Amino acid sequence: QVQLVESGGGLVQAGGSLRLSCAASGRTLSSYAMGWLRQAPGKEREFVASSWVHGYKDYADPVKGRFTVSRDNAQNTVDLQMNSLKPEDTAVYYCAMGRRGWSLKSQGEYEYWGRGTRVTVSS
Repeated sequence: QVQLVESGGGLVQAGGSLRLSCAASGRTLSSYAMGWLRQAPGKEREFVASSWVHGYKDYADPVKGRFTVSRDNAQNTVDLQMNSLKPEDTAVYYCAMGRRGWSLKSQGEYEYWGRGTRVTVSS
């Protein structure tokens, strides 16, 4: 049974940083794309970033240059470093495991999901 557990969310002031981490169990993530998606209050869940098996990384336009996704295959974890946070980054952030070594941005590309970690950015 695949489980993804996020950690690292919290309350931070605008301009600050947070590092989210996702620990996978039940399947090695080295063979799968890993993604971060978020859902703000009253909004649809949206793509944030992904890390493909062969090193490619993809980012949503609003977070480019501020967020960095990284994976540690040995530890079976994937992290999201978030810098220069803005109030509009406030959301529940979900870690997700793709169906293959690469993935597009849509939610359907992801097979397994964590329960999410809340990030609140105050102005």
